Amino acid sequence: MTAVTARRSRLRIDPGEVLLYLLLFIGAFAMLFPVLWMGMSTFKAEAEISQYPPSFLPKTFTLEPLIAAWTKIKFGRYFMNSLLVTGVATPLSVLTSAYLGFVWNKYDFRFKEPMFYVIIATMMIPGPMLLIPHYQVVLWANLLNTYASIIVPAVVTPYGIFLMRQFMHSVPNELLDAGRIDGASEPRLFVFVALPLVPSSLAALGIIQFLANWDNLLWPLVVLTNTAKYTLAVGLATFAAEYERNFAVQNAGAFIAVFPVVIAFLLFQRQIIRGIALTGLKG
Repeated sequence: MTAVTARRSRLRIDPGEVLLYLLLFIGAFAMLFPVLWMGMSTFKAEAEISQYPPSFLPKTFTLEPLIAAWTKIKFGRYFMNSLLVTGVATPLSVLTSAYLGFVWNKYDFRFKEPMFYVIIATMMIPGPMLLIPHYQVVLWANLLNTYASIIVPAVVTPYGIFLMRQFMHSVPNELLDAGRIDGASEPRLFVFVALPLVPSSLAALGIIQFLANWDNLLWPLVVLTNTAKYTLAVGLATFAAEYERNFAVQNAGAFIAVFPVVIAFLLFQRQIIRGIALTGLKG
């Protein structure tokens, strides 16, 4: 009887748990449905996208909008520009954030706390308010209309420094002291001791910076005038404004822009979720 009772208790359905999962499923479907619709519409002709009532699945599968977006509208060039900017800015921002977070957590120096509070305070400044100072710096450095004008401002981020400082609490000071006794230099301790102990935070920060750099629209629009150097976000916004009636190619361009982001999340979702979930538990 005890075994039967235990089996029945395991099979008992909790109505509250069922309702919770139902609400989560509805919320997830509501968020994913526009993405799924965009993915299906990528392979539809212009006439099928504009028809009423609309259909979810394409009746006639075609790659014409995707090919037109990639070649005629130069989304291929915009895609490579975004790949270059994101591929350079993201690793550099993760590296600088990890190093500065390591320094602020593990070393004592003059004005350590006030300087950190200043960094945190900059996170409360709206981005558009910094456009003019950033533009003046880029203009002074003669970097306008170059890839460096987009990459350099994204290399050091206050949020990244704050996040990595919190996670560096998980690196034992005793382990660093043991490395110093063995003759390891401070950069070597950072690379071979500290970084391997915080992989989840590096992955979380990496995907956050990847999304920020990939979706960045306002700043590249300000500093770039050469259309050949447009990123994908700028190219898509420009095309949408000039050809607002060409829904098929617009949809294909949006699909090209979203596809790498979805792939990146699917590859690193475990590290992202774990890193973000533990952010508030460090320190």
